Amino acid sequence: MAFPRRRGLRRVAVIPAVAGLVLAAACSAGESEQAPGVSSQPCPGSAHPDRGCLYLGVLSDLADGPFSALGSSMNEGQLAFWNQVNESGGIGGYDIDITTHSRNTSLDPGRHRAGYAEIEPNVLALAMSFGTSQTIAMLNQMDVDNMVSTAATQWSGWNYRSADRNLVLSAGYSYCTEAVMGLDWFAENHYAPTNIAVVSYRGNYGGDYASGALKWALANGATIADRIDTGPNGEVGNQDGPVQEVLAADPDLVMLATGPAETAEIVGKLVRAGFTGRFLGSLPTWNAALHQTAAAPALAARYNYMTPVDSWAGDSVGAQKAREATDHEPSNFGYSLGWAISYPLRALLTEAAERGELTREGLRRAAEGLKPDGEGIVAIHPVGADAPDLSKEWTVVFQPDDSAPMGARPIAVGYQGSTLARLGLHEPCTRL
Repeated sequence: MAFPRRRGLRRVAVIPAVAGLVLAAACSAGESEQAPGVSSQPCPGSAHPDRGCLYLGVLSDLADGPFSALGSSMNEGQLAFWNQVNESGGIGGYDIDITTHSRNTSLDPGRHRAGYAEIEPNVLALAMSFGTSQTIAMLNQMDVDNMVSTAATQWSGWNYRSADRNLVLSAGYSYCTEAVMGLDWFAENHYAPTNIAVVSYRGNYGGDYASGALKWALANGATIADRIDTGPNGEVGNQDGPVQEVLAADPDLVMLATGPAETAEIVGKLVRAGFTGRFLGSLPTWNAALHQTAAAPALAARYNYMTPVDSWAGDSVGAQKAREATDHEPSNFGYSLGWAISYPLRALLTEAAERGELTREGLRRAAEGLKPDGEGIVAIHPVGADAPDLSKEWTVVFQPDDSAPMGARPIAVGYQGSTLARLGLHEPCTRL
């Protein structure tokens, strides 16, 4: 599908808040103001000199980490989202800037902590905190600082007040429920798996996904042949160990919660070794660059992956707006994901502005009972709820296709399945 070229993204993103707010705290412009991250001066490079600026922080894997391709694309989607908000009038007399206090963490916990300490005095909230364990490790300090953040990951704990302390805004499903819905779809469209192997990163990402696979297996008379922990190749060297464990377990389906590089290696080596089953991947396992690897034929023939957002070519209002906000096709689906996860923070800033409470404390108060609209591109649970409404969750299933946008085409949109309704989930699937 071809799309008309649009004006390029300005690299400064912005959003408004509440005119007449009394200010005081150090902002990047160096003036004395009231709330951290709130300035009466225009954002750097802003085309709106009559507006102030809200500074939001970004802590993400933008380079040199295992998910830098995804993180960079998500950042591009967020930039496009806030740029569109600014061009549409902003919020309450302010634009939003997410570039001044953006830091590359490479998914390294130490760099994440250092980046947070560096930008914390100057931001109203975090537009992005990439990494589940990295964000969990910061929750105590975020609680003290009243720092609200957008979740850049899909850990199930972000949907439960008991786990995220009402500090982390999320959109879409969790890795856990992704595995459940994915297995429902797989059983309906390929075959009913009876002996499943799960290869996943250690930590909340892999643990959450594996937990969902186990819950589905227990509910549907299947078994988990093996749960195999691994890590990025930069950490563990290669995936030879997991490949041998899978071959020994002899499953009929391999589920993956890894990065793209590890996905290509595992799939390629297993197929060459004689494995005849199929592969089902979590959302971070795919990147169009995998078409350039030796595993490309096996991936095209035997692998599917899921996302919680409408596809790039989708018909939802949100997908259409995301396309209109850029002049080129993104490198991967992270652009749409970055766009989609920004809706809750926009809704929160709007609500706080209407209350005249554009402060960190005001954002936390405004979060109670907030029901953001995802414009059809993503399902969003009410903010501050004790637990998610699983009946609202859906997924998009993709098939690798080198001729399709971002190297994959959607083959099922808005799929839900039947198992989630039978599970009765009341707490995070994993707490690692």
